[in-house]
Amino acid sequence: MKKSLVSLTVVSILSASSFAAFAESPQFYGRLEMALTESDNGLTTQNQKSGTVLENNFSRLGVKGSEKISENIEIIYNVEVQVNAATNEADDDLFKPRNTYLGLKSDFGTVIVGRNDTVMKTSKGTAEAFALTNAAYNRMIAGQDRKADGITYYSPKIADLVSVNATYLVDNNYDSGESQYALSVTAGDKKLKKQRYYVAAAYNTIGGVDAYRGVGQIKIGSLKLGGLLQNTQSQTYSDKEGNSYFISAIYNWSGINFKAEYGKDKAGFGKYFKNNDVSSAQYNEATDVDINSFTVGADYRLSKSTMVFGHYATYEGEYRVANTGPTIELEDDNVFTLGVRYDF
Repeated sequence: MKKSLVSLTVVSILSASSFAAFAESPQFYGRLEMALTESDNGLTTQNQKSGTVLENNFSRLGVKGSEKISENIEIIYNVEVQVNAATNEADDDLFKPRNTYLGLKSDFGTVIVGRNDTVMKTSKGTAEAFALTNAAYNRMIAGQDRKADGITYYSPKIADLVSVNATYLVDNNYDSGESQYALSVTAGDKKLKKQRYYVAAAYNTIGGVDAYRGVGQIKIGSLKLGGLLQNTQSQTYSDKEGNSYFISAIYNWSGINFKAEYGKDKAGFGKYFKNNDVSSAQYNEATDVDINSFTVGADYRLSKSTMVFGHYATYEGEYRVANTGPTIELEDDNVFTLGVRYDF
């Protein structure tokens, strides 16, 4: 009996010590986010279905951490997957890959290898008022890519202000064999805490497009204003190109974030256009594109881990094919969403 008690005590102490060591690194985390959505045509919903649907807004599980291997060098890692078990979105895969990489962090910056958001995508900062929903930027523009087989570099902040960043996709891992990369320069604080402004410039050759982007944000009291301007051109069809922009405002009142965002697209690379009833030829050779979106909504944190949100988004547009023929109207879409997010 005494031996059993001693053994149990030793095992408990070792288990507690092991758990304490494990708790420091790696860190297990996740998110569950579900939304109830009513859509006229399903052109922007996660499952591209109209009517009343449930949407899984990228629920995920992940493990991340770091370990010092010398005084000034750390190994960092992240393994993250999207979990699709809660809804039927015409996809039998339970998991989908998200940012998963291994890297080194030092006084000279951070280098990571694997799957990661491109620096073109991250250059948006927090200017995107309705990120990770059916009103996200990628409904209207290209460049919002997460790519595998890549090398990403983030420089240390120069003068605690400016950062230079790059994404390079290893050529031979892709069928095209062509160089694909993105570059960005950022200044300020994208969370608008250390500094009350954020600006960025980015260039992208990834995903079959050449794109230039400028981003700006500013915080004035309880009001946050943001804007994005982008020029995008197809690398295959020279006539398919144009400018796009978004302007957004977020006002915090008693913990409620009231949000509004207007977008205009003259290029035609977003999901709203692609999900319309257009052929591959019409999509590839679309010119004179003119698409408008407007979204209003709000979110509120019930606790540190739980947020409720809702928004209404409307989309409409038109285009021509190869600068010839009549103007073709796109199907409008009106989308109303209510959702809940839980982080752990």
